[in-house]
Formats: sequence, C-alpha cells, structure tokens
Amino acid sequence: MNQIISSIGRVTRRLFEPVGTGARFVADVAHAARDVRSWMPEVSTHARILGVESLPIGIFIALFTGIVLALLASYSVGSIVPPYFVGTLVQKTVTLELAPVLTGLALAGRVGANIAAELGTMRVTEQIDALETLTFDPMSYLVVPRVVASAAMFPVVVGMAMLVGMLSGWGASVFLLDISTPQFLKGVRIFFTSFDVRYGLVKSASFGAAVALIGCRAGLSTSGGAQGVGRGATRAVVISAVMILVLDAFWAMVWLTNRTIK
Repeated sequence: MNQIISSIGRVTRRLFEPVGTGARFVADVAHAARDVRSWMPEVSTHARILGVESLPIGIFIALFTGIVLALLASYSVGSIVPPYFVGTLVQKTVTLELAPVLTGLALAGRVGANIAAELGTMRVTEQIDALETLTFDPMSYLVVPRVVASAAMFPVVVGMAMLVGMLSGWGASVFLLDISTPQFLKGVRIFFTSFDVRYGLVKSASFGAAVALIGCRAGLSTSGGAQGVGRGATRAVVISAVMILVLDAFWAMVWLTNRTIK
C-alpha cells in the first residue's frame, strides 16, 4: 500500500510541478517588468526580429488560406445559398479563427525556437551567469523585452494575415468562381462586425505572450551543451503549439459565455 501511495504521489508531482514552476516564472517576469529602464531599450530590436521578420510567413500562409477557403466555401454551399455567402464564410473564418491560429502556430515554430535557442546558448556558454555577475537581472534584460515585443507584434502579423487572406479569397472568388466583386463584398459586409477583428487580435496577443514566455522558460532552463539547446528549442515549439490551441479554446468559451450572458 505504501508503494502504491508513493507511486501516486510521484506521478501527481510530475504532473503538477511544471504548472507550479511555470506560474512562478510568470510571477518573476511580472515582477521584473517594473524595471522599465532595463527592458524598454531592447523592445524595438526584438520587435523587428520577432515581428517584422515574421511578416513573410504570415502573408504566405494567409495567401493560400484565403484561396482554399473561397474554393471550399463555394464547393460546400453549392447552389443552396446565394453566391455572396462565400464572402461571408471567408471573412468570418479568416478573422475569427484561421488567421490568428494558423499564423500563431507558424510563428510558434519560428519565434519560440528562436527565443529558446538564443537563451539556451547563452545559458550553456555562461553568458547569463556573466550578466548576473555584472548585476544585470536576466528577467528584466532578456525575458521581459521578448515577451512585450512578441505580444505587441503578433497582432500586427495576424492583422496583415487577415487582410491578405481576405484579398486572396476575393481574388479566388472573382477569377476562379465567377463571383463578382459586388457579390463578394456584400457577403463580407452583411455579417461583419468590428468585434470579429478585435477578437482575432486579442487572441493573437495572448498567443504571442505565451510563445515568448514558453520560449524564455525553455531557454533559461537549458543544460547539456548543444544537445540541450536542441531539446530546449524542440520543447518550446511543441508546448507553444499546444498552448495556442488551449488559449484558442479558452477565448472561444469566454466569447460564448459573454454572448450567453448578454
């Protein structure tokens, strides 16, 4: 019986220990954010690396997503509904779900791996220890600017992806489906609300913060040389992708709850 209880305890500890360490890491980052003079000068550099240089990925994904959505929407509804409904499906799907989630998953691979590998290399080469020796706080100097830049730039990349997705969906409708521009725009306008865009951008900001936090956590906990850096980068990408899907479900439940209360 004692062995069974001990085994249950070990399993429970393994399951909940990462949650506790992660919560403590987030609390440390929030505490370090008060040192604005340390992290503010670094934000612009990381915004360029994590956001501006990620724009081609978001645009490329959105370009083909819009085309596929228009074609599948036309195939799915056929002649049952008016042709302008293709514009409605493209607008709602791109802004509410596919642009934030698909772009977030792609950026989780680029941004999460970049952060984890960079900080992991600094950890195994003792650069972080040197910063601590020089009285620099690694949290405020390394982690906070990356989290702020990622949370700020993810909505920018996603907003561009929304625009490109809509334009590519319009192009596919006009040139491949013989749907006129007025018909497509009618479908876009008829059910459009500003909430659609706000909802997608808020989700993407939470995705950016989560990806950066996970990448920083994986990088700072790296050990074991080059192999450890590789494992940390892989772990950051996998956990970031899972967290994006979890946050996507969370925001969907929040949205549904608010609509039910109203």
